[in-house]
Parts: sequence; C-alpha cells; structure tokens
Amino acid sequence: MERIKKRWDIIKSWQLVFPILGFLLTLATAYYFARKFIHLTNTNNTIWEWPITLIVTIILCTVLLKFFLWCFEKLKNKWITQYRWEMIAIFIVFAITGSLSARLAAPLVNLIGLNYETSSGWLYWPVRILIIFPIYQLLLVAIGWLFGQFRFFWAFEKRMLKKMRLGFLIP
Repeated sequence: MERIKKRWDIIKSWQLVFPILGFLLTLATAYYFARKFIHLTNTNNTIWEWPITLIVTIILCTVLLKFFLWCFEKLKNKWITQYRWEMIAIFIVFAITGSLSARLAAPLVNLIGLNYETSSGWLYWPVRILIIFPIYQLLLVAIGWLFGQFRFFWAFEKRMLKKMRLGFLIP
C-alpha cells in the first residue's frame, strides 16, 4: 500500500479512491470487451464461456493498464498537476464525460425527429455529433468539478474553444 501511495503522491487516505476507482473502471471495461468478444466468437453458453471471459479480461486489463501508465508518462509534463493521483482523476473525468455525452445525445436526436433506423446516416451522424459537442463541453467542466479538478478542466475548456476559434463563447 505504501508503494502505491508513494507512486501516486497520495498524502491523505481518501486520495486512494482514485487509483482504486481507476483500476476498477479499467477492469470493468476489460470485462465488457471480453463479453463482446464471447458473443462475436459464438462461445456464449458453452463450457468455454467463463474461462475465455476470464482470460480475455485479464489480458485486456493488463494491456489497458500498461497503456494508461504510458499515457501518464507522456502527459505528465503537458498536464501540470500538483499530485500524480490527479492524473487518474482527469482520465476518469474524460472517460465518464465522453460516454455520458454520447448517451445523452441519442434521446436529443430522437427528440428533434431523427431516428437511427429511419434517417439517413448522412444526416443522423453529423447532427448527433453536433449535439454531442455542447453536451460534452458542459459535462467536462461539471464532472471535473465533481472530481475536484474544476481549475484544470476550466483551463482545458478555454484552450480548446480558443483553438477552435470559439473563444468568444467564454468570458
């Protein structure tokens, strides 16, 4: 435990929630993709279903953890944070925000009368992406605030909008 605290600059015990939550979310993601793999290979409801699920989950979780640690190393000089555990919180916020904004866009697209099954993909997807964009911007700051990273995400938001020549939208 002391090794984890030292590696992630954890000073207070409550900060351990971020490495633990990061690991659990990575494990859940690996399990989700392992189950998708099971359905693709038609090994569902066979004797091999759970052994394959377990093996694929472990492999994917290991690969994802190594990838995230590599990303932390690449971004540690670009994203200035006071403590290393904040990088985990930032990654979690990006993951939640991206998933949630995509989920929230579907009912809004249906609300304006576009349906995936009945509308042309050439119309449906551009409209959905245009709806995702403002939802993502709002959720990024709000969820960042919930995770104690408001200053980071507010600065990130301002930089991103300025690069997109939409800086006039923020004070």
